[in-house]
Amino acid sequence: MLFPKKTKYKKQFKGKLVGQTSRGSQITYGKYAIKTIEEARLTARQIEAARRTIIRKMKRLGYLWIRIFPDTPVTNKPTENRMGKGKGAVSFWVAKVKKGQILYEISGISLENAKKVLKSGSNKLPVKTKFISK
Repeated sequence: MLFPKKTKYKKQFKGKLVGQTSRGSQITYGKYAIKTIEEARLTARQIEAARRTIIRKMKRLGYLWIRIFPDTPVTNKPTENRMGKGKGAVSFWVAKVKKGQILYEISGISLENAKKVLKSGSNKLPVKTKFISK
């Protein structure tokens, strides 16, 4: 599971997910990538599930770069609790993804295989994506 080793503050506000990204919208490491078309909060489990699917479909032939990291904590309070008594404990971590953000990059495989691999990986994610190449 992905999560930060150390943070300045234990808990955060939700924040807003509006607009396009200016950073992380160009392919830098690989040859092929998937890019988001809408905003979303991706959990560490979703990122890991897509990574496993991509690696399994690639048959460990090429290289994979994950361009997002879940660094925002999400808290939950136990069920059937009364109101008040502060904010709940951190239950999981999310990555805030804006429109135009690159999620995964791959190289070392052919174009046809790259399309199949990244399509199967994007099926694990709750955000609409598109395939792009350098």
